[in-house]
Amino acid sequence: MKSTLALAVLVLLALLAGCVYTFPARHPRTLAQGVDAVLARHAGRGVTIAVAYRDLRTGETLLRNERVKLHAASTMKLPVMVALFQAAGRGELQLDQPVPVENRFKSIVDGSPFQLDAKEDGDPDLYRSLGTSLSLEELTRRMIVRSSNLATNLLIELVGAPRVMEQMHELGAEDLEILRGVEDQKAYDAGLNNKVTAYDLMLLLAAVAEGRPEASDRMLDILKHQEFNEKIPAGLPPGTPVAHKTGDITKIHHDAAIVYPQDPPKSSPYVLVVLTSGIADEKLADQTIAEVSRAVWEGRQIQARHGKAK
Repeated sequence: MKSTLALAVLVLLALLAGCVYTFPARHPRTLAQGVDAVLARHAGRGVTIAVAYRDLRTGETLLRNERVKLHAASTMKLPVMVALFQAAGRGELQLDQPVPVENRFKSIVDGSPFQLDAKEDGDPDLYRSLGTSLSLEELTRRMIVRSSNLATNLLIELVGAPRVMEQMHELGAEDLEILRGVEDQKAYDAGLNNKVTAYDLMLLLAAVAEGRPEASDRMLDILKHQEFNEKIPAGLPPGTPVAHKTGDITKIHHDAAIVYPQDPPKSSPYVLVVLTSGIADEKLADQTIAEVSRAVWEGRQIQARHGKAK
């Protein structure tokens, strides 16, 4: 009798033990929880991570440090592109007009000349065109997809930094500061730097995605051909279309994107901007931005299955 009872107890305990492993898994992280977990891993290390997310159909947002002004790096090329296409739409410039390719620029500090180094440029091939001319649109394409510094300086001299700022203000991006082209060392030493916020870049990309600036379709096509895809796209399912612009200098690594989910087909596009400051290792910064991108993607999937997460 005792042996039978003991056996029954053992069977019951085994069944109960089995039940422990059949409980439902903990509910996956919401969008906000996933993003905050990534940011928390870098807290207290002299690192700033700014995030601005907006669903382009529902208007839902997630904002973290979104108004913090950071060195723009090459994300300043986004406002320059928009200003150029706006000027072309008004007949002030022509997208097919020839632009002389030269490597001589003036510092905004004192007008002294400086040149760019092809070895420090994301598009060294453009320097082979020195002494010739390329169309405004071709230079714009190189400025975005290859982050050409030479093209950027040629174009910002053409449109003018004040005009870029004017266009940004018209779109509601009040905190962007576009003062100059790139590699102006005297200006950098004087603290005269281009600055952006995640919030304003979100506004700018939302406007482009919604077709508000002139020639938005053409700008989106350029952005979708971006050749540097180690950041936001790396956190997405392979093949997900992304229209975006990156930016990198020492301890500054950014990505600003419009993401077009393909699965499920009815999933709405969204804007995601991730700006980082203080991460010295570029690969770690890329990984961090990709992790934020993945957290947003996964959080959206959870919301689609279970309703809007709080």
